[in-house]
Amino acid sequence: MIPQTPIAVALISGGLDSMVAAGRAREAGFRIAALTIDYNQRHRIELDAARRVAQALGVERHIVMPLDLSLFGGSALTADIAVPKGGVGAGIPVTYVPARNSIFLALTLGLAEVVGAEQIYIGVNALDYSGYPDCRPEFIEAFERMAALATKQGVEGHGVRIEAPLQHMTKAQIATEAARLGLDAGMSWSCYDPTPDELHCGLCDSCRLRSKGFIEAGLSDPTRYATQP
Repeated sequence: MIPQTPIAVALISGGLDSMVAAGRAREAGFRIAALTIDYNQRHRIELDAARRVAQALGVERHIVMPLDLSLFGGSALTADIAVPKGGVGAGIPVTYVPARNSIFLALTLGLAEVVGAEQIYIGVNALDYSGYPDCRPEFIEAFERMAALATKQGVEGHGVRIEAPLQHMTKAQIATEAARLGLDAGMSWSCYDPTPDELHCGLCDSCRLRSKGFIEAGLSDPTRYATQP
């Protein structure tokens, strides 16, 4: 009997980072089950981007799960709080969604157990990012240790590994990696505050970091900005 190709679960938000992380999973030879969380975010247009990315990567299964975090609020992405447009500053910004990656990884872990995946791919980054605590290597390592204790797989010695291949990459390196993988960066979405005509605003932290990455990589930026960062 020919052994079946192993499967990995990729958390796909629709952003550039998650697209590249999932692309790395495909390059590693995994079949992919993708999970996208519809948390009633301000930038819901990223859900359309997630569907485009999943289709382009040929994922085996794509789940878009509704989980309304606007019921909690507490973030400019889930409540009536203005998205900062003054540039990337120090400290944790108001666009941080409380415990978002903890919540998302817990759901991804459940899917991984069901489909028999021993790898989860997530596009967190600790260099060119907005200072979110749940993007740090310490968080990913701690979650992986917790997963080994909290799951049947882990107890039986087949704990899930959290793969964060972009953890120590700059945005320029991520943009370059997208090109190397043959992925159209224009499919992805980064802006936290899209314009009514579905353009990237160009001024939020995420737009500024995205634009900076393409400039530093020396690559053409396919993004349509309302205001050039």
